[in-house]
Amino acid sequence: MYAVLIDTPEAEAARATAFWSAALGVTAEPFAPEPQFTTLHQALPGLVTAVQAVDDAPRIHLDIETDDVEAETTRLLALGAEQISQWQECRVLRVPGGHVVCVLPVESDPGAFRAQANVWP
Repeated sequence: MYAVLIDTPEAEAARATAFWSAALGVTAEPFAPEPQFTTLHQALPGLVTAVQAVDDAPRIHLDIETDDVEAETTRLLALGAEQISQWQECRVLRVPGGHVVCVLPVESDPGAFRAQANVWP
């Protein structure tokens, strides 16, 4: 797993960011390449944690990074997920139980990714 995202309606994103930053005792910093994301530094050590401004209902979703988005999406679909959309190179899936998971290309340091990645047969 790569990230935990706190999806927040756009109109509430600034208040949600202030809340989560204070509640978790971490700094919040806008992510310049994608302004809808605000990173909560070291909120969950080892995982990117961010507030994401969305045009949708509030929820928390997980990001799974992979070096083969197609293969990982296919694997998760076989396990019972359904693809509900695509954003850039990311596949957005709804998994059994109704939660949202995004499958995205490697975002972390490539060496760290190789050292920690699960390898599927």
